[in-house]
Amino acid sequence: MSCLGWLRIPLLILSSRIRILTWMCFIVLGIPSYTPRLLSINLRGSLGSMSSRGTLYTEVASTTLDVVTWTGGVSTQASEPYKRNLFLQSLYEEEENLNMINEIRGSNNGSQSEYEDKDITECLENGVQFWTDYSKVHYHPRSLYELNGVWADVEEFDNYGIGRDSFAWAAQGEEISDRLRFFVEECDHIQGFQFVVDDSGGFSAVAAEFLENIVDEYTNIPVLLYAVQGSGSRTNLQSRKHTVLEDLHDAVSFSRLSSFCKLIVPVGLPSLSKSKASRFLHIEDAKHYHSSAVYAAALHSISLPFRMVPVGPTSDACSVSGAVDVHGVVQMLSGQGRQNMVSVLDVAMPAPALTGVQNELSLLEILQPLTPQIAEDVEDMQAIEHMTVHGALASEGHRASVGQVKDTVDAAFLCADTRPMFCHLSVALSPLPIPLPFPSIFGNNVGQHGELMSGQITNSSPKGSLVIHSIPMAARLRSSSIVLPFLESKLRNLHQYGIQRRAAGAELLRTWGFGQEELVEMEEVLSKMVAALHSPHLSSDSD
Repeated sequence: MSCLGWLRIPLLILSSRIRILTWMCFIVLGIPSYTPRLLSINLRGSLGSMSSRGTLYTEVASTTLDVVTWTGGVSTQASEPYKRNLFLQSLYEEEENLNMINEIRGSNNGSQSEYEDKDITECLENGVQFWTDYSKVHYHPRSLYELNGVWADVEEFDNYGIGRDSFAWAAQGEEISDRLRFFVEECDHIQGFQFVVDDSGGFSAVAAEFLENIVDEYTNIPVLLYAVQGSGSRTNLQSRKHTVLEDLHDAVSFSRLSSFCKLIVPVGLPSLSKSKASRFLHIEDAKHYHSSAVYAAALHSISLPFRMVPVGPTSDACSVSGAVDVHGVVQMLSGQGRQNMVSVLDVAMPAPALTGVQNELSLLEILQPLTPQIAEDVEDMQAIEHMTVHGALASEGHRASVGQVKDTVDAAFLCADTRPMFCHLSVALSPLPIPLPFPSIFGNNVGQHGELMSGQITNSSPKGSLVIHSIPMAARLRSSSIVLPFLESKLRNLHQYGIQRRAAGAELLRTWGFGQEELVEMEEVLSKMVAALHSPHLSSDSD
């Protein structure tokens, strides 16, 4: 799901589900146009009705094939292009009408759209196939890249080995690097790279190749990586062979990706609908349209401080507080104490009001993890946190000031049974806007501005953008030993299925191109992560 923001950092996405958009300006036909500062790598055919060159230019398809090694006849098989859904049609007509009005100055003949908002939201709720179906922005011609020879819905792309076989850096890597270099050169100052990877399949291998090149070329620029898996992407009823494949994929993918970044955040619950994070939401796990909205909203919120303008520590009249850049967050969470580079992502969607009827819901208690396989009720005296709260409500539906939010969080920590060693708090007054294409995932007890209403929840239909205009949000990154079960499972599976004698997945890993030496190196990477969180000596360093 797309969330909008103004970042001065390039964003790289290897996925077909989640989109967090950042922005840059360039000129088209003399008119300033804003496009995301984004490089998105996709499978062929995964952009739906959108061209890989975006929508700002008219693309003329080539009808000639320069194949000098073939002298026989050539036939072309062309499929029908995907049609725009109601939402995209309404955007297109709205833009056409606006252009017509601009051409005829003073004209009031712009026709109203024939599409009702209710019809559009129903169309999206029941018919989203691609992430472009609900994207409402223009993309730079260099933003959307499709992998050669790998087609969506035609062949499987569900494990590390397939991704490694499908992507050759010599053939495609330089073009991708050139595209990234273009966006980097457009930045006045690079905070870092935000990298979002669909970690459930072949994109992991593509990402590892790309990240290795980024680390070599941009030595001193930090990479913040979100390794995302969609809800319901793994089935319970499967063969042992398939279980071994998935467990080895997860272990290899996480070890490889973590080797090329400064901070990695695993995101994606097996069932978002059954998690505590969905307490006020109605999620259908089978719809990535639903789950990606939650994950993207959380990533938007946690990255909000990167877009804040730093202000002095004085008045509460400011609209923001606690600005920090990518390097600051990475250094805060992974560069101190235990040097733990794996963080947990929590979210409160929507966040409760600070006072009044909702005061029984503590902001700290309602924050729930979007990272899988973590321990609960673990007291970690060395934990470090970065928290963002924006659009928080005070009593009677009024927006809380920056000072009120700070005081409430401080008071919550004083009353908490456990508290982190350090917590950095960022606050903004602006809530998360809910645009028209946002899915209908809010429960009946969520009000128009995200307020949580008292009373029993009925079985009425979930609410969407026609009713909910904005919501308060809270998100948190935690560097804590609660992530140990996640890491230990990766280490255990890699050793059991890939390294030990007569391992069930040893031959599979060989077909993926990994030798014993590489596997041992991966095991050492995971072992160091686990050992760092088990280390007891760090309390003296932080006193």
